[in-house]
Amino acid sequence: MRSATVVDLNADLGESYGAWRLGDDEALLAIVTSANVACGFHAGDPLTLRRVCAGAVARGVVIGAQVSYRDLAGFGRREMTVPPAELEAEVLYQVAALDGIARAEGGWVGYVKPHGALYNRAARDPEQAAAIAAAVASYDAGLPVLTLPGSATAKAAQEAGLPVITEAFADRGYNDDGTLVPRDRPGAMLTEPDAVAARAAGIVTDGVVESVTGTRLSLRPRSICVHGDTPGAVGLARAVRAALERAGAKLAPFA
Repeated sequence: MRSATVVDLNADLGESYGAWRLGDDEALLAIVTSANVACGFHAGDPLTLRRVCAGAVARGVVIGAQVSYRDLAGFGRREMTVPPAELEAEVLYQVAALDGIARAEGGWVGYVKPHGALYNRAARDPEQAAAIAAAVASYDAGLPVLTLPGSATAKAAQEAGLPVITEAFADRGYNDDGTLVPRDRPGAMLTEPDAVAARAAGIVTDGVVESVTGTRLSLRPRSICVHGDTPGAVGLARAVRAALERAGAKLAPFA
């Protein structure tokens, strides 16, 4: 492992909506260093978002805007073809809304990460990636974008002059090309704490992750993601953090 490796641990939060509860935001805020907070388009009502932002500020957790397709019914996991100008405006709307709530609680949005189907589509679609980057740049040209290494999103953000932070997923399956296995296919999700923790430690110490076919993929992410809606997410996050610390990594936000 590189000497004094510093790594961020991020998870999706703020995804409850009205009477519908998803995840344990309070418990996760005690574990992660960055919180990808829903912005109301795939999940998250205003009161939920305000509570999460307040909790993040109190614990020193960096707030990220997790922007999505306008898809509450599908939890943002249905791919959509949205005209670039419309997508750009919708991403801008989400970032600005969450930043306003965060600032009311004494914090601010420190980065942007697409959610679900938008994340995966933009990773391979230069047009949608460019729309996301344009929205972020129009709001704050210094706002980092969190995404897969080598993705169209990363390229578009770089071309827009935005900082790019690469991440790896402790609880998701990888294809041989470094993209994520679709959730409806075998091997898409890892839910066993020891396996998820060992993968996270291996990514940080060895700089590799195995695809579903056993291919070793090289990567050096600045952040590790654990999904907040995965079954047993809090236990997984705790296991990952403990494994990273045992491996000698320092946990700290990138923003």
